[in-house]
Amino acid sequence: MTSITADAASAAVPNHRAILTVCAMVATLMQALDSTIANVALPYMQGSLSTTSDQVTWVLTSYIVAAAIMTAPVGWISARFGRRNFIIVCLAGFTVASMLCGVAQNLTQMVIFRLMQGVFGAALVPLSQAIMLDLYPIEQRGSAMAMWGMGVMVGPILGPTLGGYLTDVYDWRWVFFINLPFGILSIAGIVLFLDDTKRDSKLSFDWTGFAALSLGIGALQLMLDRGEQLDWFSSAEIMTETVLCVLGLYLFLVHVKLAEKPFITPRIFRDVNFSAGFLVMFAIGMVLLASSALLAPYLQTLAGYPVRQAGLLMAPRGVGTMIAMLIAGRLSNRVDPRLLMLFGIAALAASLYAMTSWTPDVSASTLIQVTMLQGFGLGFVFIPLQVIAFATLPPELRTDGTALFSLVRNVGSAIGISVASFMLAQNTQIMHAQIAEAVTPFNRMLHAGGAFLVWNSGAPGGLAALNGEITRQAMNIGYIDDFKMMFWVCLPTAFLLLLMRKPQTGGKVDTSHAVLD
Repeated sequence: MTSITADAASAAVPNHRAILTVCAMVATLMQALDSTIANVALPYMQGSLSTTSDQVTWVLTSYIVAAAIMTAPVGWISARFGRRNFIIVCLAGFTVASMLCGVAQNLTQMVIFRLMQGVFGAALVPLSQAIMLDLYPIEQRGSAMAMWGMGVMVGPILGPTLGGYLTDVYDWRWVFFINLPFGILSIAGIVLFLDDTKRDSKLSFDWTGFAALSLGIGALQLMLDRGEQLDWFSSAEIMTETVLCVLGLYLFLVHVKLAEKPFITPRIFRDVNFSAGFLVMFAIGMVLLASSALLAPYLQTLAGYPVRQAGLLMAPRGVGTMIAMLIAGRLSNRVDPRLLMLFGIAALAASLYAMTSWTPDVSASTLIQVTMLQGFGLGFVFIPLQVIAFATLPPELRTDGTALFSLVRNVGSAIGISVASFMLAQNTQIMHAQIAEAVTPFNRMLHAGGAFLVWNSGAPGGLAALNGEITRQAMNIGYIDDFKMMFWVCLPTAFLLLLMRKPQTGGKVDTSHAVLD
């Protein structure tokens, strides 16, 4: 990402600012939506791509991990080759990759094309932020960043709703085809109206540190995704990926400590507010997409909602987030951000705790109330977190700080989805075995009334129905265990607030950097 000087930002209003604002917002929304828009369509992809429920989550995690890894060099590439050319290439590559995802015929193709999407999409959010900062003077940046940040935050939450509608009305492949017209329009607007930035052909980048970090993150994700299928550490592949993960992260930390100019300076972590906020962002990132990835199949597989209705039932989460962000954005300059974050964490934890008591018969009204509360909590955490995490950080480190926040949010999201998927598959199998132990021909409860008519183990149809019900109950317990896990990930973040210092109130807080990058 590139930093923008105050003089440049305060210059005359650029030509075609409205068009470029729309183009930047479209680029942001395309990238943000595609992190979750496929959630509701996963069960349909599973059949078309001939894969299992735990394997199909690679469609989500491959995109997130690629985006996380490729976030780091965005600023260098932009400064080296020019922002205008870079964003055009990224938009074109993202759009082409989206079309390839729509025509994928198997899981291997889909994962490769989703990796391409993540590689090209990683730069869209920080580049669109830089464009917005260029377009608006300092006195208007707060409003511009609030609008831009809302798109980044609400996009992943509303993605399942749009994905459910497209899957129901057309086909799951339209979840990816929908990017084509918006990608073309955004490219056209930027080609015609965006001025290029200066290029620095002598600029160097710490490729050694970047390679070590990429190795560590990529190996970690492969280990988490494939561990369940390969029986974890009894597999040579998992052992190899674990060693590569530890080696990559170790080399990265050593390089950061010893290198003269690492791309992540260790000085940034000496700021207590930023370091505590970094950990909070990781935890919230785990919950943000993992809860969404779990909720979509829960509503369709267990609760029996059709795909369009499942998507609509997830919309209140986004509505709650939008309302909370508007309120939190106005209160952040008047109320201690730590109190706002505490309220948000409490609301988020309360919603996750409520989800641990859900059954497949949960009512639509309960779903709406709980998911809206969850979105409300997320909104009240994100805006104050961004303000307080950067309140005491030196201005020259803010660009690195926003890149790190984007990186840790994406890594947290990928790990959260992988861990939740693994726990769901593992706990479903365990509970199926435990429940089946009590289901024997000697269980008198199975010989009475309706149970005998429906689950008669002596008839093939009855045996299949009985096994289906056992699987359903086991899966419900598996989902509950996942919701409990996310509750315990979320709750301890409240204690990190004790480490943060309240921002000085001598003047209006500069929130131009406080965005959901």
